[in-house]
Amino acid sequence: MKIFIKLWVLIGFMCAITTSAISAEESVMLMLGGKYYGAYLGNVRDALTKVAGVRTVDVKSMKDHAVVSVESGKVKPEQLVAAVNGVKGDSWYCTGEVMK
Repeated sequence: MKIFIKLWVLIGFMCAITTSAISAEESVMLMLGGKYYGAYLGNVRDALTKVAGVRTVDVKSMKDHAVVSVESGKVKPEQLVAAVNGVKGDSWYCTGEVMK
């Protein structure tokens, strides 16, 4: 019986380690700006969501910011900035800047 308990504890421990390694993520905060960006927050969210490795995008919790959860090591902040800057093209002035 003790062997089975030790085995289940070991299996549980291995699952915990594997899960944390698989689900490693980090948050990137972007300051949003531009003349009309506020009218296109949905487009900004959609553009960020389409970047490979992005898990979640929150554009509502902090005014003038986007909080983006990404898979660790899979997304460069510059990719997120490029996604925001591409919303509606240059003439709509949607800009993003990584907050450090």
